[in-house]
Parts: sequence; structure tokens; C-alpha cells
Amino acid sequence: MKHRYLKYLVQARGRDEKTLDKVAAALSDFELALGGKDFKQFNRGWGERFKAHLSKARSQKTRKPLSPATIDATLAQVKGFILWLADQPGFKSRVRYSDAEYFNNTLKGARIAHSARPVPYPSMEQAFHAFQAMPQGDKYERRDKALFAFFMLTGARVGAVATLMLKHVNLFDGHIFQDPREVATKNGKPIDTWFLPVDPSYRECFEQWVTYLREVEFFGDTEALFPKIEITCKDGRFERTGFARTGYANSGKLNFIIREAFARVQLPQFTPHAFRKTLARYGDALCGTREQFKAWSMNMGHEHMATTIDSYIPVSRDRQGELMRGLVVSPSAHRGTNKR
Repeated sequence: MKHRYLKYLVQARGRDEKTLDKVAAALSDFELALGGKDFKQFNRGWGERFKAHLSKARSQKTRKPLSPATIDATLAQVKGFILWLADQPGFKSRVRYSDAEYFNNTLKGARIAHSARPVPYPSMEQAFHAFQAMPQGDKYERRDKALFAFFMLTGARVGAVATLMLKHVNLFDGHIFQDPREVATKNGKPIDTWFLPVDPSYRECFEQWVTYLREVEFFGDTEALFPKIEITCKDGRFERTGFARTGYANSGKLNFIIREAFARVQLPQFTPHAFRKTLARYGDALCGTREQFKAWSMNMGHEHMATTIDSYIPVSRDRQGELMRGLVVSPSAHRGTNKR
């Protein structure tokens, strides 16, 4: 039944592999809480039993209690399975749609899970300081520095950057086309990204890297923009022997490069995703019209400005008060309001 449900999620709901992994893990946890009972023995008490299990469970990585967000997401994934199960032959008389409601999180737990938390991010000055301190003594270090520059030039997501090829780069126009047929964009969206108006050193560094790949390494259009390093064993020691023609299979190495750059200058180890908040706030201060900020939002891959604002430019309660107290209206505006 689990395999049939996962197939349903792919074929009927269009879910991706990452989502399937999360759902499969949630269902395995559900079975663990029930002691491996057959789903045909279902009763609505299983919901309460599963919630009790999650409240006592601990993360395999940190050994700490599960976060409210993890508990909320796990309950939702299992609830989806129960709703599907209620419509399957052999289960209709045992599982009702209303039984799935017993897998709802508490109202308090759901509010905590979905409450926005302040996410640390570097200032433009901190980012540039870390960038300048990155060494560039060999081609491997130049690649890493160009990667940092690219994140600041584009604000692209790390998963997409890991899959970019040289053909997606137009240096003349300062344009990157994130083609979802070849690039791992979020939700498979095509994204046109133009280089952001940041310090010229970023663009210079990145352009030098692309030129090096084409003219020295002889990379072609279909080869990785940020290739992984080839390592071989020689005389019992591992040695770097050059660049592969492909990129990294996941974003782990790219995250490490950026975090190490900040650690080198004794700053918090920010990840590439934190740059998106840095650049969203920079764009908010730089753009003078709504149309300009709309273009900036589109550059980040957002269809709606509200996504950029809600996700990367939140306003705290204290800041809300400061802004409202700082508003000044001219007498003529008051008179105009009364007339209307």
C-alpha cells in the first residue's frame, strides 16, 4: 500500500523525489509507532497514538526532541496517506475520511510550527569582506571565489547553481537563463536572471572564471559552470587531478564553500540561501519604484512581489511601530482626504 501511495503521489500529484523521501520516512515512522500493525486493523485511536509517539521522538541527527515544524509536517504527510487509504478497495469499510482528522496537529502546535522565525543573513559589507578574503592561488580556489561572486550577482538557489552549464551564461548581456529542462529550479520554473547591480569585483571575478573554463580548460556549452574536482589515489595518497566535466550531485559541497568563506573571517557560517535575504533587502533599498522591485523579484524567481516581501523582507512588531510612528502627512493631504 505504501508503494502504491508513493506511485500515486508521482503519477497523479506530480510530486518530486525529495517529497517522496519525506513521505516514505513519515510512513515508516507511523508504522514504527504502531508496532508494524497491518493497515487493515486501522482505528481512529492510531492518530492519538502517533501524536504521542512524535512528542517523545528524537531527531536521529541531533538527538534532540523533534521540532514543532517537523511534527506538523509529519502529521500532514500521514494524514494525506489516510485520506488516500479511505478510498482504496478493501479499506473503505475500515477507514473513513473523517478518521484522517484525528491526525491534525493541535492548533497551538500548528501556530508554533508555522510562525516566522528571524533568519540570520550577512550584510552587503560582511559578504564583500568574506569575498575579498578568499584566496585565489590556484584554479580550485578561483572556482570557489567565482562561486561566491555568482551567488551575489544572481541570488540563485544553490540547487540550481549546482546544475548550471556554460550555455546558460550570457556574459555580454549579464544574463543567466535557468532552463528547468536542464537546471534544478524550484518547482520547475524557467527563470531569467540578470546580474544584480552589486560591487563590480563580483562580476569581474565571475567573468574571469568563465573565460578560464572556456579558454584554458576547454569546457564546452554542455559542461558544468562549477565543476567538481577529480581526485585520484597516487602512492597511497589522494590528489586533486583537475576538474570533472560535471557538477556536484547535490548542494552539500557548494554550501560548504560559502560557509568556509565566512568562517575564514570569523563571521557566522552563512549559507548561500542567506544571500537571497541579503539581496532582497538590498533591492528593497535600491529600487525606487514598484516596477523596479517587481523586476528584482522576478530576478529571484518569484512570480509575485508578495513572495519576496513575505519570505525575505519581514517586518517585526517593533519595526512596524517605528515605521508607523515615523509617517508624516502634510496638511494638504489631510484636506484632500476630507474632500474625498
